[in-house]
Amino acid sequence: MNAVAVVLVVLVVLALFMLSRAVRIVPQARAGVVERLGRYHRTLEAGFHIVVPFVDRVRPLIELREQVVSFEPQPVITQDNVVVNIDTVIYFQITDPRAFSYEIAGYIQAIEQLTITTLRNVIGGLSLEQALTSRDEINDRLRGVLDEATGKWGIRVVRVELKAIDPPMSIKEAMEKQMRAERDKRAAILTAEGTKQSAILSSEGARQSDILRAEGEKQAAILRAEGQAQAIETVFKAIHEGDADPKLLAYQYLQVLPQIAQGDANKVWIIPSEFANALGALSTITGGVGKLAGTDDGDAEKKA
Repeated sequence: MNAVAVVLVVLVVLALFMLSRAVRIVPQARAGVVERLGRYHRTLEAGFHIVVPFVDRVRPLIELREQVVSFEPQPVITQDNVVVNIDTVIYFQITDPRAFSYEIAGYIQAIEQLTITTLRNVIGGLSLEQALTSRDEINDRLRGVLDEATGKWGIRVVRVELKAIDPPMSIKEAMEKQMRAERDKRAAILTAEGTKQSAILSSEGARQSDILRAEGEKQAAILRAEGQAQAIETVFKAIHEGDADPKLLAYQYLQVLPQIAQGDANKVWIIPSEFANALGALSTITGGVGKLAGTDDGDAEKKA
């Protein structure tokens, strides 16, 4: 009875062990390669799977998510014989677990060496200035070459990035001097442009001011002339409508005469003929008055 129990226990343990070896659960974004008697049999995707114990062997699970690897800076010679250190980053993803398991050994080292070789070929055909200003083009060319070469390994290169392109210190100093000179040049150009625009605007403002001032003076002169014309017209109309006699005109000329004499600059007077006629009429009037006064005095004397 004890022997039977031991056998049963052994069988149960053996069944559990066989079951544990037969059941395989693959997590998400993982894949497993099954080898049957040492040869590739199938690929296990995410989920629950049953394998034959001691006949099928599951290799270590393969990561299917995108991976990134960074390489040490590598010295590369440009077309104009300048040595630059380039630091690269590779983003890749395993797309074929079978090819990845059997087509390449040490895939990281293989990708690194392939990247260095491709980088030297690409940078070797560019000058330093082109290498510094054409990163996108270099990235695309590197990705195309690497993706084509790693495709048979079951690896897809998603993208390649150049983290840094470091030229020698002497080149850096020369570039800094050139950039400083370019900045100073642009600053001087902008200052000159600003001064030019300021002068143009000032001149334009002065011109507009002169134009407006001239327009104002013109309008003022026109208004003054119109006012004087209206005043003359009003006086002329009043004189003709009032039918003024020579006495009144002579009196008005005498009223205006002091105003004409005002001012130190009035040395010469221009007397119109009407004014002379009016003075003659006025003298006649005053003369007549004098005669009348003289007659009266003589009569008085005679009467005395």
